[in-house]
Amino acid sequence: MKAAARAVRSLLLSAVALIELFNGVTIAVAEPIPIPSASPVASPIVDLSYATYQGSYDATTNINTFKGIRYAAPPVGKLRWQAPTDPVKNKSVITPATADPPICPQSGAAGTPAVYGFNSGPGNEDCLYLNVFAPPNAKNLPVFFWIHGGGYALFSAEGLDPSPMMNRNGNNFVTVVIQYRLGAFGFLSSSEVKDKGVVNAGLLDMNFALQWVQKYISKFGGDPTRVTIGGESAGAGAVMFQSMAYGGNQEPKLFHNVIAASTWVPTVYNYDDPVPTQNYEAFAAAAGCGSANNTFNCLVAANTSILQAASGTVSTSGAFGTFAFLPVVDRCFIEERPTVQLLQKRLNAKRVLSGNNANEGVPLSPPTVKTLSGFLDYVATTFPSFSTSDVAGLQAQYSYPGDTLDTDPSAPVFDTLGDSGPTSVNQSGFATGQQQRLFDVYAESTYVCPSYWLAEAFPQAWKYQYSVVPAYHGADLTAYWSKGAAVPGTSFIHAFQKIWGNFITTNSPVISVADATDGLANATVPVGAYGQINWPQYSLANPKMMSLNETGGTVFPVDVTADLKYTVLLEPGITNSFKLVDAYKWEGGRGERCQWWRSLAAKIPV
Repeated sequence: MKAAARAVRSLLLSAVALIELFNGVTIAVAEPIPIPSASPVASPIVDLSYATYQGSYDATTNINTFKGIRYAAPPVGKLRWQAPTDPVKNKSVITPATADPPICPQSGAAGTPAVYGFNSGPGNEDCLYLNVFAPPNAKNLPVFFWIHGGGYALFSAEGLDPSPMMNRNGNNFVTVVIQYRLGAFGFLSSSEVKDKGVVNAGLLDMNFALQWVQKYISKFGGDPTRVTIGGESAGAGAVMFQSMAYGGNQEPKLFHNVIAASTWVPTVYNYDDPVPTQNYEAFAAAAGCGSANNTFNCLVAANTSILQAASGTVSTSGAFGTFAFLPVVDRCFIEERPTVQLLQKRLNAKRVLSGNNANEGVPLSPPTVKTLSGFLDYVATTFPSFSTSDVAGLQAQYSYPGDTLDTDPSAPVFDTLGDSGPTSVNQSGFATGQQQRLFDVYAESTYVCPSYWLAEAFPQAWKYQYSVVPAYHGADLTAYWSKGAAVPGTSFIHAFQKIWGNFITTNSPVISVADATDGLANATVPVGAYGQINWPQYSLANPKMMSLNETGGTVFPVDVTADLKYTVLLEPGITNSFKLVDAYKWEGGRGERCQWWRSLAAKIPV
């Protein structure tokens, strides 16, 4: 159990660590069954118009892997803060594609403990690469295009192995995992940046990679007319912005389906608003360019290590859990704030699978608030444009019996049922009282309500909540990037990956009862017609959501810090427990609270 303890205590580390956290744990994990193919090649070669790459073949998974394919020219020197451009043609050599590409410079989150893993770190500006995973001899398969999360400032394609999910779905789709410019390199914004370069460079990178898919994915057996884009956290926010690109009128269409897990929408300013402009000025000052005759040119000419340090310094200087450099409304790629355009339903895709976690407020909101005054201080800092009446309205939305009482540290913590009993307003598996009230305000305003707004905007939508304890923000990563994972349970991973795989390949997340239960008689799922689960499309008229949970197993306590403790469930004995619920009545009227947040969206702004 010592190995298990070490691994579980790592649960709040980076996305890559989350994927690898249970290495060494002696718990049975279901492995995919190898799928036969005709005459696979040990070192497959793909000839693109600008370069030739040699990948590798894995006989266990029956998947060809091509890592480190350059999709754009290095955004360095005069190409800093410019739109991505085509790679230089080089057909004189065959380039090995067997190792993850260099990561982009990392800019951490403000105020978070080092154990959380949201730390700044060195990277390589030459990082516009992607990885492709495809079955040998594939032809016209759907494509899954993944954008990693990390506050538009952290993480990479490293360690993201889709082979378990591909195998579980019969190797019937191709996967592309991309990298894009992060922090100040990808999201520096001001009037000067827009005049002399581009703002939203990171979003433009993603779009350029999607265009690469249209040109080249057929070389790997993918069908460019059947692309699903997916992401988690900032990655989900990114797929939202790709859906909104050019007012929802981008032609030709680069994708048709969207998977958005825990869509992160903190603030979306205009490119020249005071906040992004102040961050630009702070970045320039930290880089030694604050007093230069031409600030932008000075930054373009600066040494990368100086710029990377400046990006990290500015990003970590704000309020707890915040990032400095974010997407902005530029009146071109992003024409409107999300709440405005989503209401107009001007989108580049047809369908969305929109999810949120049960406890999104952890770990990127402060875990040390014990009093009402501390809660109100947090509200004042987080929503500085709110009037006195707005704050009173927030208090009314997030009221509960005895809400003037300070948090009782001895009060028992437990996850809510969602549709009865205590609600997330003041109760969870992490906290009670004012501390949980803060967690819920942050969760709903930043992650949960955007997942509702997305589901309401698309012509076809399905909504779910990842409810598996501890269900903090990012805990669901091991359900889809599951290689070596011991949480969640094996049956849950099976069902969840079938849900995503079905959406990618058939445009619907509705799976069979047999897959939802994984053959376990004591599993509970809503049963529909023809052996399928009952999961209707989401709409305002019928706001049905699937709560995806599990039960059983062994409860294992985790102490991350003195202020952050929770439990996980470990195999054996875990079974699935899925239920169809009313998303608007969920957690004491979450849907109505999301409508309230939308009414104040211009003041946040989102």
